[in-house]
Amino acid sequence: MKKSLFLIAMALCAAVTIFPGCKKGEQTIKVISYNIRVGSAPDGDNKWDIRKPASPAMITDQQPDIFGLQEALKMQLDYLDETCPDYNHVGVHRDDGKEKGEVMAIYWNTKTQKLLKWGNFWLSETPEEPSIGWDAKCRRTATWALLKDKRYNKKYYYVNTHLDHKGVEARAKGLSLIVDRIKDINPEGYPMILTGDFNVTPDDPCLKSLEGRMLSVRDIAPVTDTLVTYNGWNEGVYPACVIDYIYESDFSEAKSFEVIRTQYEGIPFISDHYPIAAVLVF
Repeated sequence: MKKSLFLIAMALCAAVTIFPGCKKGEQTIKVISYNIRVGSAPDGDNKWDIRKPASPAMITDQQPDIFGLQEALKMQLDYLDETCPDYNHVGVHRDDGKEKGEVMAIYWNTKTQKLLKWGNFWLSETPEEPSIGWDAKCRRTATWALLKDKRYNKKYYYVNTHLDHKGVEARAKGLSLIVDRIKDINPEGYPMILTGDFNVTPDDPCLKSLEGRMLSVRDIAPVTDTLVTYNGWNEGVYPACVIDYIYESDFSEAKSFEVIRTQYEGIPFISDHYPIAAVLVF
């Protein structure tokens, strides 16, 4: 029994990664937000079947403890499940709550994180059932999870979402709904992470509902950048901009924020969005 406990402890110690800018002994967690681009889109040379090897290569290279996907279809989730065996995920298909439509998935590294509970709701006036909210073009959802970092025995919440690309009211009220739900599901005041494609730039009034409640890691981290997150497959042609975010509350520190522009497997664009990454300290 003692030998088994020793081996478990050694494995957890080996799983602790010291990220650039971090000190030995700091209780850090790495998070990524990644709009994977829906796999059924007719994207020509950028279609899913061509670019898909870049996704597991990115995950293997970046080694996030947890990450949120937007726009993922079942075939894309199945592919990541197969090629990233250290990770598991939760999420609900937005169109019917079963197997139709995109999933706002939460993936966690099973070596470092433990899922305690999770849930899902639609961004609408009827959040408990598949539905379109306000002036939205599509059904939109948020996935939440309570997890424990096994290395530090620390609990935290993670919420992942994708706001509507058309509905101004839907974005504002959808984000407000998320903020209210965060308050409801987290009475203990555990640290909280919110990631997603918000489909708005940083100056949009939609983001005001987060003021005083959560902080943009991009804005507060001492190591950060100002790069765009949406590339549209070609920054020189499309209106590249910042629309992807990582927010946090009640972590002791945000160490870094990065737009991941590395080309993996020789593929020019991993998606029409760049993944974004942050390192937080409990």
